[in-house]
Amino acid sequence: MRRVVFNQKGGVGKSTITCNLAAIAAQQGQRTLVIDLDRQGNSSRYLLGEDADLEMQGAAEFFDATLKFSVRAAKLEDYIVETPWENLHLVPASALLDDLHSKLESRYKIYKLRDALLELEDDYDSVWIDTPPALNFYTRSALIAAQGCLIPFDCDDFSRRALYGLLESVKEIQADHNPDLAIEGIVVNQFQPRAVLPQRTVSELIDEGLPVLQPYLSSSVKIKESHELARPMIHLDPRHKLTQEFMALFETLS
Repeated sequence: MRRVVFNQKGGVGKSTITCNLAAIAAQQGQRTLVIDLDRQGNSSRYLLGEDADLEMQGAAEFFDATLKFSVRAAKLEDYIVETPWENLHLVPASALLDDLHSKLESRYKIYKLRDALLELEDDYDSVWIDTPPALNFYTRSALIAAQGCLIPFDCDDFSRRALYGLLESVKEIQADHNPDLAIEGIVVNQFQPRAVLPQRTVSELIDEGLPVLQPYLSSSVKIKESHELARPMIHLDPRHKLTQEFMALFETLS
């Protein structure tokens, strides 16, 4: 299964959700690949820690190779690195993605990621794609390559209003480029059950018929520790409430 985690708003937990669900998939024995398409490289740092600062080839080098004519097409497998976790591999991001963006868009390389992932279909059971907070070349490439789309949501009114435009953008790509793409649901992140606004906002989404997934992911300082130590929650504290929520969400998607 190939999934993309996408929201045009920054700071909603795309990398956190991508890496924690991928880590659970790998921990359960699935051969799992994370592809980081955000030039900030948050998923890369979450899974590699300080090793993310080392020079290594990744998503930028893969897309750069698609710009150069060669008898041998660019292979995504050449840009995959191991993480410390069994069954979990990564195509890391770098700031070079910014430099390539306009060239890739003008040369219409939008299907290259999809084609590369189809070639890896027998190698991985689970693929998770982290995207930048914009509907740009990389995000569209991911949506074209994916079978499922998860939309993180951080419980404020601005995010709620932006959801409709975001859903329309996904549906347009679905109609024009990828009829197999399904919107699997909205992942409520940083949820505070005792606060009135988050409860009301999520209830409004449900009342409006939007596909809100359960369980909601709680707000917790533990996730900051998880980021700092570069240890997804399943490896940091398997019994923590937030870990259990991630696991339940994973089961919902399975």
